[in-house]
This record gives sequence, C-alpha cells and structure tokens, in this order.
Amino acid sequence: MKRDIYNYLCEWKNEKNRRPLLLRGARQTGKTYIVNELGKKEFPLYILLNFERNPEFKDIFTTNSPKDIIEKIALFTGKKVEIGKTLLFLDEIQECPQAIVALRYFFEEMPDLHIIGAGSLLEFTLHSENFKMPVGRIQYLFLFPLSFGEFLDALGENSLREYVMDITNLPKLPETLHTKLNEYVRKYFLLGGMPAVVQEYCTNGDILKCTKIQRSIIDTYIDDFAKYSSKIKHRYLQKIIETVPTIVGQKFVYAKVDNTIKSRELKEALELLEMAGIIYRVKRTGGAGIPLETNVKDNFFKTLFLDIGLMHAMNGIHAETAKEKDFTAIFKGAVSEQFTGQELIAYQNRGTKPKLYYWAREEKNSNAEIDFLIQKNSDIVPIEIKSGSTGQLKSLNMFLETYKIKNGIKISQSPYQSELPVVSIPFYAIEGFLKNS
Repeated sequence: MKRDIYNYLCEWKNEKNRRPLLLRGARQTGKTYIVNELGKKEFPLYILLNFERNPEFKDIFTTNSPKDIIEKIALFTGKKVEIGKTLLFLDEIQECPQAIVALRYFFEEMPDLHIIGAGSLLEFTLHSENFKMPVGRIQYLFLFPLSFGEFLDALGENSLREYVMDITNLPKLPETLHTKLNEYVRKYFLLGGMPAVVQEYCTNGDILKCTKIQRSIIDTYIDDFAKYSSKIKHRYLQKIIETVPTIVGQKFVYAKVDNTIKSRELKEALELLEMAGIIYRVKRTGGAGIPLETNVKDNFFKTLFLDIGLMHAMNGIHAETAKEKDFTAIFKGAVSEQFTGQELIAYQNRGTKPKLYYWAREEKNSNAEIDFLIQKNSDIVPIEIKSGSTGQLKSLNMFLETYKIKNGIKISQSPYQSELPVVSIPFYAIEGFLKNS
C-alpha cells in the first residue's frame, strides 16, 4: 500500500548528517510495514529485530557499545551488519528501553549506519520516570492513519487525487466528478484510514468485515494499556478512550468522562493517550497573532480521536453516515470536524508532533466559535465547517472583521467557490488547499 511517508524515509536515507530515526505513531498505523518496504526496496541488506516476538534480542543491548552490539547481532541472527549497506530496524523497541538509549551511541560512534526504531505505545516508555531520553541524538518521524489522499491512492484513484490537489482545476471540475469525490469522502468517513481496514476493503470489498476489524483494533488498544499501566491507571485510560469519540467537536470537560473520578487522574490519562497519538487535543487560542501556541488557553480544549473509522465503530453510526445526505449533519457535525482535523494533522510537518487550534468567544449574549485556526505562510487562516452553500458564517465573518484577517475558509460538500473574503473548499480538496500557497 502506497504511503506518503515513504518519500520522507527515502530523504532520511540519503541525508548526510543523518541521525538514528524513531518512527512514532499509534499501533496498526503501518509502521512495521513501511519500514519493511524501505528495507527491501532501498537497501542491499536488511536486518529486523522484533523485541516483542523475540525477547531474547534484548540481551544484545546489555552494552551501549555499537561495535559490541553489531557483533552480537551477527551472533544472534547470522547476519552481518555492513555500514552504508544495511538498514537495521528495531521493532517494538518500547520492549527494550536500553535499545533506545543505545541510539545515542550509534549517532556518536557509528553515524553512517542506517538505524530505525519503532514501537506501539512507545511514548509510555519515553515518558516513564526512570527513562533518560537521548535528546538531540535521534530524530522523529510521525505516522498517522491514511489521509483521504492516500485513501484515493489505495482505491486506484491516484490520478484523481493529483487532479484535485491542483486548486486551479477545481472551478472547472465536472459535477459528476464532484459527486464521485463526495461519495469517496463518505466512504472514507465509514472506513477511515487504518491500513488493515483499507486493505480489507480494497481486496474484498466487505464493509461488514471492515467494521469487525475496526472493533478489533480498538480492543487491541485497550488490551495494550494493561501492559504498560497499573490497574487503576488502565481504568482511567479506558474511560478516556471510550468517551472522546462521543464528544468530538465539544469543549472537553472532565466531568463528562466520569464525575466520580478526580480530574487530575483523568488529565494524566488524557496526556498519555495524547502522547501515544490515539487522541489529539485541539487547543483554544486567541486570534491576535502568531505563533498560535503563544495565545493558548490551557484549560480550554477540544479533542479528536485517532481515526474517523474507529470513531464510527465506537459510536455505532455507520448506518447514519450511509444514509445522511449532508455530511455536516452526521453525529451533530462531529464526523466532519473529525475528518477536517485528521486532514490538517496528515499534512503537517512529519518531523514534529502535530498541533491543532480553534478559537472561541464565550459571553452571555454573544458566543462565537471557529472550528480550526491554522497558520499558512505568515497568515492566520480561520476554518469553519458548514452545511451546503447557505450555511451561516456569523462567527467567521466576525472573526475576519475583528482581527483584520484577509481570508477565511468554509469547508463543506459544496463545490469550490473563490468569492473573497470566504473561500469555499469541498472536503476532498483540503489537501490541495494546504499544499498550495
């Protein structure tokens, strides 16, 4: 399955001042698959050490000496590490924290060796009390579920993806293609971007089997928490993961999760899930200037779930999405907000943790909210998600006037319209908007 991140990995491979790479992302987003593809296609030699499948490999890392480590690898695997020719992949690296520590010494003493680490719930290890992160000696790359564009590629519609990515093509897009793309958006709403789900659909077209896989992935996440947390903490993690898909688009209030649990306990669980990439926080910020992080209100935020398909599985809303004509009406608008947030995440810098923002004004007689604020070049761009071509834009127009912002974006299932100051973008064209200045 073609993934956009493959190009980033190839760039890393050819960098002169390369550092060991940690590939981060939630379980089953395709980390192992994509590194296997890189190793087989781009390197003469490829060595995989999976610490979960083969716990004995942990004994290789009882030392921090790269020379001793590669000697042990040869003894354990019968394969010789050749610098410049070998890709060494340390999978499920969270099972062997000492291997993460050793990455520092590979950077310092053997910088020409290509080495990648990846793992599920890696963040639980990185942020444990006794773990010392080799800061500055490694680099990160973040992997997410398939974006809508990658979903089109998987369905064999790569030419259509390339066409709508060029914003100049949108005003002349035939109505039949607009309708076709909107139906692909609906399909993505239902299936989401988890590779196993998309692969099942592309291979067999069995959407009921896809829903079973979605449920299985969720169960796997919950089971994973038990490995890396106490029973009490596991309970809080499960509470958060079960609640967030039901309150996407709403201001997060800990009492909505469970009013019998202290907020500080739930806050810790939320932060762990956020670090693990299963939940994303959308921070409330001001609109007065950039960077957006500067004006964040820490106690006010919304949340998104990892994947829109998994969100459907958690809420049991597949039938609603299949029937509803207006995407923005599905689950009271939460589904379209989840989709837009995922697209904004997918096309950010893959080397840093993604960040999302929104704006709100809460007064007695005049509440207003902008679904997302992004920085594009040196400008703040407000984004509202509205139904049809007649959706009210009171908050957006007020924001533009108050902060003297040139342009705003309305996202809907309507065709593209470029009447300033508000440009109307269809859901399927978010990638093109983000990638074109």
